[in-house]
Amino acid sequence: MKNNKDINVNKGKTLNSESPLPPTNDEVQTRQVLRMMAGFVIAALIILALYFGKDILIPLALSVLLAFLLEPLVTRLKKWGLPQLPSIALVVLFALSVLGGAATYLGYQLGNLSQELPQYQDTIKQKLDSVKSFTSGPSVWDGAISTIDTVESSIQQAAPDEKKEDVQQVEVVGQQQGNAEAAMQWASKILSPLATAGIVFLFVVLILLSRKDLHDRLLKLLGGNLNVGTDALDEAADRIGTYLRMQLLVNVTYGLPMALGLWLIGVPAAIMWGMVAVVMRFVPYVGPMISALFPITLAFAVDPGWNMVLWTIGLILLLELISNNVIEPWLYGESTGLSTLAIIISATFWTTLWGPAGLILSTPLTACLLVLSNYIPALGFIKILIGSEPVLTPPERFYQRLVADDVDDALEVAQDYIEQKLPKKPSEEVVVRKVISFYDDVAIPAIRLFSQGHSTDASAEHRLRMHQGLKLFNHDFQHKYPSPKTNDPVQVICLGARWEIDVLASSMLAHGLSLRKIAAQSHNEVLIQSKTDLLESLPENIQMICISMFHHQPLAQIRLLNHRIRKRLPHAKIIFATWGNTSDELRDEIQERFQPDAVVSTVNELMLSIDALMLQQGENPARELLAENEPERLAALHELQLLEPETLLIYQQYIEEACQAFNVTYAQISLVDEKWVNTPASPLADENQNPIEAGIPREESICTHLVHQNEALIIEDIDRDPRFSHNPELNKNKIKFYAGVPLRNKQGLVLGSLCILDKQVRQMSEDDLLLLNQLADDLIQTLSNDKAQTQKLEEIAKLQQAEPIQGLSS
Repeated sequence: MKNNKDINVNKGKTLNSESPLPPTNDEVQTRQVLRMMAGFVIAALIILALYFGKDILIPLALSVLLAFLLEPLVTRLKKWGLPQLPSIALVVLFALSVLGGAATYLGYQLGNLSQELPQYQDTIKQKLDSVKSFTSGPSVWDGAISTIDTVESSIQQAAPDEKKEDVQQVEVVGQQQGNAEAAMQWASKILSPLATAGIVFLFVVLILLSRKDLHDRLLKLLGGNLNVGTDALDEAADRIGTYLRMQLLVNVTYGLPMALGLWLIGVPAAIMWGMVAVVMRFVPYVGPMISALFPITLAFAVDPGWNMVLWTIGLILLLELISNNVIEPWLYGESTGLSTLAIIISATFWTTLWGPAGLILSTPLTACLLVLSNYIPALGFIKILIGSEPVLTPPERFYQRLVADDVDDALEVAQDYIEQKLPKKPSEEVVVRKVISFYDDVAIPAIRLFSQGHSTDASAEHRLRMHQGLKLFNHDFQHKYPSPKTNDPVQVICLGARWEIDVLASSMLAHGLSLRKIAAQSHNEVLIQSKTDLLESLPENIQMICISMFHHQPLAQIRLLNHRIRKRLPHAKIIFATWGNTSDELRDEIQERFQPDAVVSTVNELMLSIDALMLQQGENPARELLAENEPERLAALHELQLLEPETLLIYQQYIEEACQAFNVTYAQISLVDEKWVNTPASPLADENQNPIEAGIPREESICTHLVHQNEALIIEDIDRDPRFSHNPELNKNKIKFYAGVPLRNKQGLVLGSLCILDKQVRQMSEDDLLLLNQLADDLIQTLSNDKAQTQKLEEIAKLQQAEPIQGLSS
């Protein structure tokens, strides 16, 4: 019985373990080919549908864009108290009045201009004759032209004469068109655009009336995730609406000066050409050239001389320069996200499908496609092809430039990263922080990428290029940002453990330390495989040794080096930089087994650890952290009177909003005074303390460091930051995460911070940081304006009155 039972169990295991075999490589490739072919077939069907359905799709697309343009006006009227239907009617009537008035004026001006054109025939003939006489005179090309003519006549003479037959010319005369047919043709030409315009405005009205319903239906089409769908539709509406409104404003700022300038020059119908310029500049690339052609041609025809033509050309060139280089960068808050090449290709594609209407619609339609590619994984390739954002991260670009043997481009990547968001007149300290940030965020991760594929993906030529490229880069980069000269004895020695890339990374670290005015030095030999005993050459009074290693499992190296260094230099502090493995488990194991003074995996951690190790016992560096404009900053802080009792409700509201938005345990508002950091309404304050008077000493506050560095401060793991790992206030509340942004007044002075804190390690995305900055700007604007304070207090009162109702309903 026992054996039978075992047999049955084994049979059950066998049956249950049966599973389909994994696909072979041929099957995987076949599936990929079929998927690609299906994609091409679907794309072809969509293109055919766009082409054959253009009579319906073009009016629909135009109406959607016009609805994007008019919807903010409808929303504004509804906020003023007008019902939806009258608001839509007023806005649509306004748009029709503007377009109808402009069309009537243009028709009237064109009629007048057509009657005046015969008067300019003599002027045109005279100028053409002058141009002809100028070109028909002797020139340097006469000899070449004469030679070509001679050769051509010789060939014709040598060719055999063909028999020519007299062929009687036959002219086919069709039936003459009657007046009724001519009238019908003209009526169709006039009524067809009017019918299209009527359909467009009918669609506009329907879209504005059922905007929420259409919004919900599109959300359902995008899938079940309402958060992602809402973000996608909001981004599309924001991009297209912003593009159209800013484009209209740019065109108006171009058309009005053009009309005024042409009127002063004396070009007929100057206002009409300004209006034409406003409309035609919606057409990318081609529109501005067409709008410029009409006034230049008319100036050529009107003025017997050349002054009017030259003045007109000069005016148009000046307006183009101002519009392209000043107006557009100033007014475009955010671009469509399309690359220049993508705009040109999309204009060609949509023009081929839909003609002139496609040229006008090309940019908005392609921008919508780009937005969809951000949220639909299957369309991710579109974002790579047409997006303006770099598809490679800065570390990947830096690594690729070095592997491609392009050190100059690698230097450009570094320079672009450092100059990004850099103030116009940055201080030396700010530049040093940006250089160290480049090492931390770009250079070290790029070398890590190389080390991960050192033996598998990289060939011998790749390794040679990377080695030589990093050497040249370090030389040129350190020459561009030279270290200050000092006669101080060397305090920190940076060494490479085993590989050449370890040595090159140690050179970067020594350069960063030298920029921070810490006497540091690096060596060109690796520590383990050096021909001479490198440790024997080091001075015995060296304070710190920092060892860089990119090995993924560096425990054996650390065991050997820790033993050798402790034996040769027992008083030196040892820092191991494990760039190749950033796991906390490895860090804890190294710390437990070998007891080094610090184990780091980022350049920022290394700099902070060195600062902490160089400080004497009991010394607090925060006491010396003062802003460059400390007196002006303190005066601005006291002038605003931010600790009045009535502001307490505002602080509480913003703290609650920040906690809810970022899903954190705590949020805090810090106002940095001379010796005290006020934290009104702080949830971390003692219960017996007056909420408006809550605060901590300045040297114990993280916000002191934020004000000093004059930028956002994010600490993902406070235990790994030696500045705050022993902070009593943070340890008491078990705080592990901190992210703060400055509170700036109108003059740009940092008065304090708005921060979020949590009891667990977290990461802060760029979108989250942007939202926190927006909350901080809104807070300081509310506190700086009495009217804004009153409005905020009224909103808070309404929310407090609504809370009991919500509680009952729940």
